Amino acid sequence: MFSSATYPGLVDIERVDKTIKKNIRYFSKYNFVGEFIDGYKAPKCLLEESAAMALSKVQKELSARAISLLVYDCYRPQKAVDHFIRWSQSETNAMKVAFYPNLKKENLFKLGYIAKQSGHTTGRSVDLTLISLDSSIKIYTDGNIMTNCASENHFKDNSLDMGSAYDCFHEISHTQTHLISEQQMKNRLLLKEVMEKYGFYNYSKEWWHYTFMSKNPKRYNQDVE
Repeated sequence: MFSSATYPGLVDIERVDKTIKKNIRYFSKYNFVGEFIDGYKAPKCLLEESAAMALSKVQKELSARAISLLVYDCYRPQKAVDHFIRWSQSETNAMKVAFYPNLKKENLFKLGYIAKQSGHTTGRSVDLTLISLDSSIKIYTDGNIMTNCASENHFKDNSLDMGSAYDCFHEISHTQTHLISEQQMKNRLLLKEVMEKYGFYNYSKEWWHYTFMSKNPKRYNQDVE
């Protein structure tokens, strides 16, 4: 009932739950590529309808604890993934310190941090974290924040402390890593517990990445606009 002709098969999360907070990083220069990503023409979170409805249930449960979801990425067109592939083959390393401080970017695919065919293209995967319900989001869009994503001084956007920045390609981002504090792990496990309760499962190398269960997901390639 939420689908539209603009996004056949996908819905804008705002039509399902306006309380979910967003900071769509690929509609900005503050991401591991360092530029706006192909296919992102608006800072929107699009999801397949059943995934969107499940995410709203997560939000409602968290809201009772004065916590909100903060979404970084939802549906991702294949042209964005293709952009990542071209970037991995280029010579630029402008965002290395902030996103992949200890790795060569040409190894990010084989290490499992980026996929050439992403679950995000199905509209059932979402990158997200937790933030206090009454907190504002600190947003940077120009790509000039060069703090090591795996350090204690990593860029903080007012979300709950998960021990690393979003899209930090490093062992510290593995959900069950031993490199973080007890409180940081509690925050990760809270996110994991509530997401799994409503049908999402976590990707073990990225504490922020969850996919809604589906047997035969469809892939899309329309722009986010």
